[in-house]
Parts: sequence; structure tokens; C-alpha cells
Amino acid sequence: MFEQGVRPPVVVRRLRVSRKSAYAWHEAWREGGTAALASKGAGGFPCRLSDVEAERLRPSWKPARPRTAGARTRGGPWSGSQS
Repeated sequence: MFEQGVRPPVVVRRLRVSRKSAYAWHEAWREGGTAALASKGAGGFPCRLSDVEAERLRPSWKPARPRTAGARTRGGPWSGSQS
């Protein structure tokens, strides 16, 4: 969009993003071209556990049973009409 001369305020409306993001993207594009807009991967800090520690803890990261997408499988606080 920037190569086509689209200004940041128009990018905000078209992509429904924040002004801050659009202007940051525009600045990055001006300084480094389209390559500067490429994804840099997931953010955050790298894992501080060693491979051995991570492998030891891995079973606790998995859910105990498969989750359903919003389906009510057992009784609970849900009080919708039941037919």
C-alpha cells in the first residue's frame, strides 16, 4: 500500500489497525523497504528451561482430555433451556 502512495491514515481505515501501528509500519517501510515489514516471528522471551527440564515438564503442559469447541459435555453452571 505504501508503494502505491497510500498514506498511513488510509491504511488505518482499510486495515482497521491503530494509528501507532500504521505510522510505525510506514516509518519502517521508508527506512528499509518492504523487507523491513516482514514478520520477525513470535515475540516474547525465549524459554529459560534446559531441554531436559522442558522434556520432563512436557506431559503437564498437555490437557488431561481433549477440549470441545463450546459443546457442553457435562453438568455445570450453564442454565440455558434444555429441550
